[in-house]
Amino acid sequence: MAQLIFITGGVRSGKSRFAERRAASLRKNGTLHYLACGEPSDEEMKERISRHQHDRASKNVPWETVECPTDIGSVAARLNENSVVLLDCVTTLLSNELFQEDGTFQQETKQKIQSGIEKLSERANTLIIVSNELAHEPLTDGVDFYAQQLGELHQWIVSEADEAYLVENGVPRLMKGAGV
Repeated sequence: MAQLIFITGGVRSGKSRFAERRAASLRKNGTLHYLACGEPSDEEMKERISRHQHDRASKNVPWETVECPTDIGSVAARLNENSVVLLDCVTTLLSNELFQEDGTFQQETKQKIQSGIEKLSERANTLIIVSNELAHEPLTDGVDFYAQQLGELHQWIVSEADEAYLVENGVPRLMKGAGV
């Protein structure tokens, strides 16, 4: 099983930047795989995706980027025991899986994501998972279900993780494990 590292924090807290540095530091002789879950659904998301792509390219680190808005387990066949995988991010993946393009609402989404994570872990050396913390605001029924699913996924991932970090204002705080 892969070393599992979970990194969470607020929107634009620096968690992806930290995750990329952490992945690069663990690379050794393996391939760096970036599983990008974002889809360019609006201008803001197009800008975020572009910024992330530019940031990765400017670091001169050899990322193999896989656009993977759903079904992350399908990428497992590309991995080997030297692979370092960065999954960015669970919040976007969950949204994509819950609300498919055909308008169907997927009830078994959490189990599908957990299964995908397990498949990736079985094949890779290291799996780094990035996710967002949700704001503490009143939620509508649909968003409440999403938040519940995300919270349960986070708890499961952290229970399986070797390391867990909370990133605030660009500063990672180790919450579980030995750390860097």
